[in-house]
Amino acid sequence: MADTSQIKEHMEVIGADGVHVGTVDKVEGDRIKLTKKDSGEGSHQGHHHFISTGLVATVENDQVRLSANGDVAAQLFEEEEK
Repeated sequence: MADTSQIKEHMEVIGADGVHVGTVDKVEGDRIKLTKKDSGEGSHQGHHHFISTGLVATVENDQVRLSANGDVAAQLFEEEEK
């Protein structure tokens, strides 16, 4: 697993395939909280999504690259609890 202490606010999160997954809001425990602007449409719009830090392959050049492709990572999003 990559050194998640290097993950900073506003870093781009990309899948292993180079697809934009989101933008880091902050790290909370073992999850990356993504900004609301990347929340998608419909019932997903307007709230934060979280992704496990266990999916992080590397952190470099202001990017967090995941070990999963973007579409797979999006399926693994955790919803913000209301």
